[in-house]
Amino acid sequence: MTRVNFWLRRLMKEWVFLFSTLGVIVTSIYLKRLPRYEQSDFKILLLIFSFLVVLKGIEESHLLEFIALKFGKGRFVGLKLVVLVGALSMFLTNDISLLIVVPLTLAMDIEHKDIVVIMEAISANAFSSLMPSGNPQNMFIYWFYNLNFLQFVKVIYPFTLISAFIIFVISIFISSARDIEKVEKLNVGKGAYIYVVLLFIMIFVVLKVLPFWVSFIVILYAALFERRLLLVDYFLLGIFFMFFGFTDNLQRLIHITTIHSGSVFIFSAILSQFMSNVPATLFLADFTKAWEELLWGVSVGGYGNLIGSLANLIAYRIYVTRYPEKQSLFSIKFLGIGYFFFFSLFFVYLFFFKG
Repeated sequence: MTRVNFWLRRLMKEWVFLFSTLGVIVTSIYLKRLPRYEQSDFKILLLIFSFLVVLKGIEESHLLEFIALKFGKGRFVGLKLVVLVGALSMFLTNDISLLIVVPLTLAMDIEHKDIVVIMEAISANAFSSLMPSGNPQNMFIYWFYNLNFLQFVKVIYPFTLISAFIIFVISIFISSARDIEKVEKLNVGKGAYIYVVLLFIMIFVVLKVLPFWVSFIVILYAALFERRLLLVDYFLLGIFFMFFGFTDNLQRLIHITTIHSGSVFIFSAILSQFMSNVPATLFLADFTKAWEELLWGVSVGGYGNLIGSLANLIAYRIYVTRYPEKQSLFSIKFLGIGYFFFFSLFFVYLFFFKG
């Protein structure tokens, strides 16, 4: 009974997976058909799975916590932590970078700790948007639309550049010269360097420098030597799988083949505020070829409220777990800063980059 209650609580927590699964079931019953999956769908799922395996190894090795501790000394600690999150996010995804740096931030004796954590979440969303390996929606767009690296970066770099400038201006005013509090000394795991090598292999696979089959090396290594690494976030994979099926059924149900390219940016940015930017990407991709607007839209949509990006929820949960008495004020600050970035980049795109 305890096991059943655990899974019920987990399903309620993973509401995106739950609703996407219900969507597949309801539409399949109504249409009297099972969704059709393409070979490219399974390639994307396998790619994300391999990447998650590597990231789990990196996380457990404590290598990045060690780097973060070295980074968080001296002057301008707040700014350096925000920059560190951004740098890690480009290669390790925004979620992993926050899971590593935010707990360390909370262990430091710095002023305006709440604002630093919020800016770390903003930085994670901003810098992860620049690289195909930065977050799940980027990885999906890069492979789904069969893009090359220069195509991708050329479209989205203004978003990251403008965001970075605003982040720097805000962060420079919240930096502190205080040193880190006393924290437990970290020992880097012996397998850390192996994980770094596997990480670079996966980055090159994502960028299509190495062939797709090379990603099986990661799975083979984990299966033979580190089977615990296979215990990744299967709910995230489940969300992708279910949304692939859900959008296929929706195409049959509502007979939409494309969404007018002029509305993709607005629609994807706003939809992200209600269902998060990963599922919004999966939902809209089958209905539009305007990947540039979709990429900008879900990147902007990562700002705003807590639902906009999983990274926002991660930063929020870690902070309020440590300081539950500050939850209300922290939520207000998070929404205020988040929507400042959302509307700033929203109107920047409409006025300067929309063709």
